[in-house]
Amino acid sequence: MLKTIFRKPESLKDRPTHYCPGCGHGIVHRIIAEVIDDMGARERVLSVAPVGCAVFAYDYFNFDCMEAPHGRTPAVATGLKRVRPDHLVFSYQGDGDLAAIGTAEIIHCANRGENISVIFVNNGIYGMTGGQLAPTTLIQQYSTTTIQGRDPKTAGYPLKITEMLAITPGSVFLARASVHTPKEIRLTKKYIRKSFEIQDKKLGFSLVEILSPCPVNWRLSPVASLKRIEEVVSKEYPLGVIKDIS
Repeated sequence: MLKTIFRKPESLKDRPTHYCPGCGHGIVHRIIAEVIDDMGARERVLSVAPVGCAVFAYDYFNFDCMEAPHGRTPAVATGLKRVRPDHLVFSYQGDGDLAAIGTAEIIHCANRGENISVIFVNNGIYGMTGGQLAPTTLIQQYSTTTIQGRDPKTAGYPLKITEMLAITPGSVFLARASVHTPKEIRLTKKYIRKSFEIQDKKLGFSLVEILSPCPVNWRLSPVASLKRIEEVVSKEYPLGVIKDIS
């Protein structure tokens, strides 16, 4: 008797991705798709992706996806949710987008308590445009614009945007997860599911930050990149629930 142990989520299209070997975006896509399938929500999902590594998300997700100008994803998601309050709306953003050009957008979206979910993929670098310094780049980390490593005297300190959002009265659920181990992948799925359920309950703004590897721009192998998240990145960006008033 045959038993099915693996099935492609209906919320993912059957096609290869453009992501680099070892990139975490593919894992995050799969987690989101599984959650949406589990919730039976595919026909009422609206997602928004900006400029960045995830700009082609519509090629992979098997539900309605829109693009937004760089950093303006929360504004587009806000408009969609207000027009279609019965739909499950989420933005899918990288750290260069959300924590740099889109800082004002995400802060005011959270402060207004917009009833959307935000998936924030943090790989600590500008992955698409050449590996430049991002707001989340670690101290002493190499980038193409900090060739001797990030120096806080000239480039400032890593920005903990999720902790910053915790002070906004409109934010309901904020958590930081990762995809560097099977255990953390399961927790990531749990947090994303909770974020979507909070939205369905009309409780307000929620965000899940996900630490993700970028082997190419980190100049590490995929395996070494996962180890770096465990030993280095998660020390600067601690994992777990940061705020939950749901």
